[in-house]
Amino acid sequence: MYLHLGQNEVIAEHRIIGIFDLDKCSTSKRTRDYLSAAEREGVVLDISGDLPKSFVICDHPYHRQIVYLSQLNPSTLKNRAESGRLEL
Repeated sequence: MYLHLGQNEVIAEHRIIGIFDLDKCSTSKRTRDYLSAAEREGVVLDISGDLPKSFVICDHPYHRQIVYLSQLNPSTLKNRAESGRLEL
């Protein structure tokens, strides 16, 4: 199955490692350090088009991981993933 992250970005659900709330998780120094390191490595894709509300960590065949910044609420992404259907 596939998950629509917003802004016409669709990923395979089996690649998803985690879906996180950016506001809640960014209070942790470890999370901020992780996101900063990912930004330096060039593996952060900002598909939010505005202020991101969530970030999705995915495995990738050519990189360690890819981080997508999405404008969608993490609960919306979770519901889409659990519904088992592609929502555009």
